[in-house]
Order: sequence, then structure tokens, then C-alpha cells
Amino acid sequence: MLLIGAYLLGSIPTAVWIGKYFYKIDVREYGSGNAGATNTFRVLGKRAGIPVLLIDVLKGFAAVNLAYISNYTPHSNQFTNLQLVLGIASLIGHIFPIFASFRGGKGIATLLGIVLAVHLFGALSAMCIFIIVLLVSSYVSLSSMIAAVLFPVMVILVFKERVPSLVIFSILIAIMVLITHQKNIERLLRREESKAKIIKKKKKAEKPAPAE
Repeated sequence: MLLIGAYLLGSIPTAVWIGKYFYKIDVREYGSGNAGATNTFRVLGKRAGIPVLLIDVLKGFAAVNLAYISNYTPHSNQFTNLQLVLGIASLIGHIFPIFASFRGGKGIATLLGIVLAVHLFGALSAMCIFIIVLLVSSYVSLSSMIAAVLFPVMVILVFKERVPSLVIFSILIAIMVLITHQKNIERLLRREESKAKIIKKKKKAEKPAPAE
């Protein structure tokens, strides 16, 4: 039952519902075609993108924490394993949502919520890497991939994680993100990937015309 609950939480198609209800637009028909936060920002702007981002993160976080209503002792290996399984179930729900014809997003925001719940410091480190790369490159996809690839490095080498399931999970995260971003990698190589407008440049004020 917990697995079903985690999958259903992940299946909440935030981007699709917000886009259709408030903007009469299915974000999957525009931009990258993904029902995720990044495409929502691109298609509908930050007023729609911010709620989608926050709710998608919360989906993963809440799904993982369903483990607390199980009979396992918190922070035991069995408990951690259950958390990871529930997190994966919510991620599958986000990518293949039953409430949106199994056409979802890439799961980066939901994955962040999962990682925040199972390895807080690793998640915060990955977020810092993501922000730095984004500020330098303006590519959300590139920032996501670099943060994901470096996440297992941080977990294994920096935080010295000894729970085998967490180590394996961190490696699988990196692999999954690279797989789901294949098209982004192709566009990056062709220099066709869209950049995020982080800081909008102010237009220079026009000089008043000289009086006749």
C-alpha cells in the first residue's frame, strides 16, 4: 500500500494541471514537451513555474517520508531501503503519471525532494553545484546533469556514506539523469539548447530627442 501511495503522489501532474486549469495550455504540447518545472518556466513563466517546482519537490519528499508510518525502526538499514524504494516509486509516478496518460516530466524536481529526504547534506551540496553551473552556463539541463553526476562522488568520497543501498542509489541517480537528458545532450553538442534567462538585462534609456 505504501508503494502505491508513493506512486500516486509522484503521479500528481502538477505542470499539466496548473497549465490546463489556469492557462488553458497543456505544457506537453510546447517547449521541450515535458511536464516538468523547467518546461513550465519556459512556456508559462515563473508564476506557474515556481508552484510546479515546489510541489514536485514536495511530492518526492512526502513519498519518502511515508516510511515513517511503516513498522521499521527509523534510520535502520531496512528503513533506509524502504525510503529509497518509496522514492523510486514516486519518481516513476512523476515520469509515467497515471493521472496524465503516463506522459510526465524528467523527474529532476521530484528527485531533489527524494534526495533531500534521504541524504540532506548530499542534496544541499548538489543544489549548490547546480546553482553555480547554472549561473556560469545558463543551461538548466547541463546544471542538472553535472549536479547528478557529482552527487555520488560527494556521497561516497566527501560524506563517506557506508550504507550500500544509498551508495547504489546515488550512482543510479547519475545514470538515470544522463539517460533522461539524452536529447538535451544532443542539443548541447549542436549548441541548440535553450538557455535560462536568469538575470534580465535592463534596457538602456533612450536619449530624449533634441528640441527643435
